[in-house]
Amino acid sequence: MEDTLPPCPECSCEFTYEMGALMVCPECAHEWAPDDSAVEEGGVIKDAVGNVLTDGDTVTVIKTLKVKGSPTGIKSGTKVRNIRLVQGIGDHDIDCKVDGIGPMQLKSSVVKKV
Repeated sequence: MEDTLPPCPECSCEFTYEMGALMVCPECAHEWAPDDSAVEEGGVIKDAVGNVLTDGDTVTVIKTLKVKGSPTGIKSGTKVRNIRLVQGIGDHDIDCKVDGIGPMQLKSSVVKKV
């Protein structure tokens, strides 16, 4: 077993501890499996058709998305410029600003690289 435990992937807290098979952060209460952190750090984020995405790319939304609080949502074919890849909530891994909607996070499975 390692002498030092990895920091929390959510808040970077150094005071993580093990609870059974999971790692736990005492500051933000995030729980994760130690195996997952290695995959996330070395993982590559791909769009819906398999193209590798990088920060600053321009992508197109491939299906109409409903947005809470917006009457129209995001229509298929909308271009989103200057994306940023993040480990967001759930499987939302793109941080961006959509024209007419504002800042939001998208799933890489609903976009295609331009």
